[in-house]
Amino acid sequence: MLFNFLLKARVYGLLATGLLTSQTALAQGSEISAQSLGLVPLPREVKAYSATYALPQKISVYAVSPAERNVATLLQGMLTPLGKTVTLTTNRQAAQIVLATAATTSPEGYQLVVDKAGVKITAADGPGLFYGTQTLLQLLPARAAATAKVPYVRITDQPAFQWRGGMLDVCRHFFPVSFVKKYIDFLAAYKMNTFHWHLTDDQGWRIEIKKYPKLTEISAFRSETLLGAQQQMKTPADFKYDGTPYGGFYTQEQIKDVIAYAQKRYVTIVPEIEMPGHSVAILAAYPELACKPGPYQTWTKWGVNEDIVCPTEPTFQFFENVLTEVSALFPGKYIHIGGDEAPKARWKESAAVQEIMKREGFTDVEKVQGWFNRRIEKFLQSKGKKLIGWDEILEGGIAPSAAVMSWRGEKGGIEAAQHGHDVVMTPTTNLYLDYGQNPQPHSPYEPLMIGGYLPLAKVYSYNPLPKELTPEQQKHIMGVGANMWTEYITTPEKAEYMLFPRFLAAAEVAWTPAALKSYEAFLPRMGQQFARLDAKKINYRVPEPLGLDSASVVKQGNKAVLTLRTLVPGSQIRYTLDGKMPDETTELYTKPFTVPQNRQITVRAVTVAPNGRKSPPTELLIK
Repeated sequence: MLFNFLLKARVYGLLATGLLTSQTALAQGSEISAQSLGLVPLPREVKAYSATYALPQKISVYAVSPAERNVATLLQGMLTPLGKTVTLTTNRQAAQIVLATAATTSPEGYQLVVDKAGVKITAADGPGLFYGTQTLLQLLPARAAATAKVPYVRITDQPAFQWRGGMLDVCRHFFPVSFVKKYIDFLAAYKMNTFHWHLTDDQGWRIEIKKYPKLTEISAFRSETLLGAQQQMKTPADFKYDGTPYGGFYTQEQIKDVIAYAQKRYVTIVPEIEMPGHSVAILAAYPELACKPGPYQTWTKWGVNEDIVCPTEPTFQFFENVLTEVSALFPGKYIHIGGDEAPKARWKESAAVQEIMKREGFTDVEKVQGWFNRRIEKFLQSKGKKLIGWDEILEGGIAPSAAVMSWRGEKGGIEAAQHGHDVVMTPTTNLYLDYGQNPQPHSPYEPLMIGGYLPLAKVYSYNPLPKELTPEQQKHIMGVGANMWTEYITTPEKAEYMLFPRFLAAAEVAWTPAALKSYEAFLPRMGQQFARLDAKKINYRVPEPLGLDSASVVKQGNKAVLTLRTLVPGSQIRYTLDGKMPDETTELYTKPFTVPQNRQITVRAVTVAPNGRKSPPTELLIK
């Protein structure tokens, strides 16, 4: 009797479980492609379903701990432009969005679940909760809607690298605090966690140092700025200037404000104070720190200046005083000392440097820079900080605890990791976002820029883990940094043009494991971000149409079949066959078309985005 009862109970239980599973599947709908969500960077694990949860106009967010409440407050501000009224609550049952802390495998990882109960984000602490909210925002419409439908999802995510950075050079051209904060917003929105702030260089000193007021009275300003592309200037007569004084700096109060802004968004700021090279602006204010008498001026050209500080006791005292104030301002553990492009011509001529070499037993003047760096590092350690510098710091020898930014390709990073140094990969070949986006050097259809060619595909293709390293050595690769040097980037709008959409590719390099990346799959996901960039009034570069390259041409007898496609949803492709510039009035592309191959034809095409902005032209010469 008992056996029959237990058997029936088990059968009914199995039936009930099957029914429940069926009902659950019915409630969440059919599984849909994670690709369709358009998330950038791509999360590690995504399950998405056709059913949706409707976020009402009035939203309550459950948040209790300080980290939860900080993230909830930020989310409140981000949902307001979408037409939502958000309040924080400690009543979990009344909340449509729940932020919860719990143990996870990654300090920056998170789990995002959307189902009939609402939205729940779980993470170990604030960073993961914040990244979960950034993913949630990408699931919502880009613009205000009375009811926002969020697809049912179960996302488990964590970053591939601990250092996911973006650098902004504010020395060659100065940017206001408002744009510095906007740049931090760019980083945070795409789960980047490090802002490398290049604060001093030959062309301007940008940080207030209380002990040295002449740095902001003199070093922060140059008499004029070079006009045109310096790399095209061959003789002294080619150098023309605007004749307008230029400069600016951040007060320590402004810097504290920016730091607090970044901290709330889980972005660490790494300040860069260049030494011993790129220091002529210092000499303009304090010429006694040079190896030979001045006067000096804050530089008006770009490139590398042979006048650098002398590695003498007054110079060490100067930098120790500067770094004392910098260390007190910035709470992060790293301070960047530059260390790149430091010509030794003045040192070779200096009796003081010769005396140092004799005393220290050096036969190579490059070793003096290593000695200089190690002494600075020891001082930074006394302030509880770690030194990081460009890969040139390897040449004179560095202490084991120093970290390296590998910019001249990967060679320096590989060598550093092999010797046990932590490394940030930031090679010019893949991550210098001030490089050109057009294969035609100095194209008339692009703004003035430093040159080079770094297309979106090459940024995306980068893998920061060199095959030359063993798995153990690869652990020293902390991550990547995307750099924005500003010799030719004069305004926030131009900075945005150079950053986007390549910055989206860099963010995916930093967050998503290489094994999960696919450029072809990235492109449509990236395309869904343009509406979001429009909503934030970001001046991105509209991508050209694809298909006008020899590899895409299909030959049919004596004709070529051209198939074009756009990367911007809702955009048009306009083209011409007479070499003229396409615009809104020229032929609208609607389907593949043919052109004869027995005569020369120049096919040109542009993308016209929904906001009316046009891409630079792409073209193909048919011979």
